[in-house]
Amino acid sequence: MTILYMLLVLIGLLMLIKPNVFWKLTESWKSNDAMEPSFLYVMSTRLGGGMCALAGIAGIIANYAV
Repeated sequence: MTILYMLLVLIGLLMLIKPNVFWKLTESWKSNDAMEPSFLYVMSTRLGGGMCALAGIAGIIANYAV
């Protein structure tokens, strides 16, 4: 389970720090003419990345606290 939590933290940090890279990996192929993500997409991806990273950290802490 620790590997899963660490993966969650890494993906969360990618979303938090580099939302444009995450957009290129997941969403850019869906659009014919979009060159970059919208401001709303960047902000919501950063929020989601922060939540994923926090959930992963909480999972690691809970795993070792037992």
